[in-house]
Amino acid sequence: MTLLDAVVVGSGPNGLAAAVTLARAGLGVRVLEAQPTIGGGARTLPVPELADDLVFDLCSAVHPMAWASPFFRAFDLAAHGVELVAPEIAYAQPLGGGRAGLAFRDLDRTADGLGPDGDAWRDLIAPLADSWREITALALGDKRTVRGMLEGVRGGPASSAWGAASAVRPGLRFGAALLEQGGPRWDRRFLTEEAKALLTGVAAHAITPLPSYAGAGTALLLAALAHADGGWAVPVGGSQAITDALVRDLEAHGGTVETGRAVEDWHDLPPARAVLFDTTPRAVLSIMGDRISAPRRTALHRFRYGNAAAKVDFVLSEPVPWTVPDVGRASTVHVGGTRAEMVIAEDAVANGTHPDRPMVLLSDPGVADPGRVRGTRRPLWTYAHVPAGSTQDLTEAVTRQIERFAPGFRDVVVGSRCIPASHMELHNANYPGGDISAGAASIWQMFARPSLAPDPYQLAEGVYLCSASTPPGPGVHGMAGWHAARRALLREFDVRHVPGLAPA
Repeated sequence: MTLLDAVVVGSGPNGLAAAVTLARAGLGVRVLEAQPTIGGGARTLPVPELADDLVFDLCSAVHPMAWASPFFRAFDLAAHGVELVAPEIAYAQPLGGGRAGLAFRDLDRTADGLGPDGDAWRDLIAPLADSWREITALALGDKRTVRGMLEGVRGGPASSAWGAASAVRPGLRFGAALLEQGGPRWDRRFLTEEAKALLTGVAAHAITPLPSYAGAGTALLLAALAHADGGWAVPVGGSQAITDALVRDLEAHGGTVETGRAVEDWHDLPPARAVLFDTTPRAVLSIMGDRISAPRRTALHRFRYGNAAAKVDFVLSEPVPWTVPDVGRASTVHVGGTRAEMVIAEDAVANGTHPDRPMVLLSDPGVADPGRVRGTRRPLWTYAHVPAGSTQDLTEAVTRQIERFAPGFRDVVVGSRCIPASHMELHNANYPGGDISAGAASIWQMFARPSLAPDPYQLAEGVYLCSASTPPGPGVHGMAGWHAARRALLREFDVRHVPGLAPA
């Protein structure tokens, strides 16, 4: 058989980012995907049992990091035909009594709407939004090297003294905000429930007890990006647009993709000088076995997987009838109620029980992308947080939770389907038990991901891990693939420069 330069196992955003990076360097690359469709956590598909003419984002739907990450800024999605659109209101947090917190793209307008907490919101978020390049570079770095932590910082090459110096003040601000919002002082800044809940809803993306440093880091980064250049963007046509752009670029540089190609043992791999796995550590261990050293295997076996999400898709006959109409102007709504209610819900999940009122993340893509609506019918995307491995159908629980803030929601539902947490890995093996973060989102595992090894990506000679189980963790940003691929280029092929993919 012909010896390939590199094989990438898995076609999620990180796997495709790695493949594009390798192919642009002139290597022969093949991507192997077990599913019949490509994209992993960034796929948009029809669901015939719901509607013949609507498409649904299978996993991720809203993508602030698709425009902000150093990899995608270098790749330039717009130049590859991807249109990212962001609504005027990035996200909303409905509350009882006809109240809601609204995060406008305009930070001042957000602050004005928070009344007595307006100045406190500005003080916390404005410095981070103003320094979004530096904050994003630090948050999406490799968590090991100075260069890997500074790519994407303005002021020249990541290795330059200016690049390092320009990141110091934003980094200190982010660190101070993280300590405040992740610890016992998190309730001291804001007076109103609107402001408290508005930030807590973003922190809940981490599926972790609150407050926590992992949740605070998530909240601060995403809240800053909501007020930055691209907002909380939605790709026109769905998440698949990002995947398709990466595949087009890969194929334009000679790479290939094979779907329906499961890899269960190393014998299933075609001969190659390097193999990059966009999979969980568990899958790599199963496939490669003792080709990975015993100490590294022991470390990978310790990697912890987290709690889960159950997905519920709806077809609606009209927009969600929110009590506060402005909530319907946001593509993303955090349906969890007050800060205290969200804390209770996330604690229940962490303790292995289903909360009566689960934390629900909701996306109405038609708000930013009207082309997703057909006549009067529109898709609605929701996740509910549940214990890992949950087999429960969450349709009724999610419906009740939305109805609290949108009476009459049940009446506009034309159809629905639930993917229980236990079934999530059937369409994406990187979601074991429904863990959509591909590993517990603890502060420890944000840094020691998948272990404390000096290089989190190289597992053995010619073998690399490039999934969300490595730094910087979950999200559609392509950074894990980019970090891993450039290490492979240097160590296996002595290639230092990738045409057209210099840090932006």
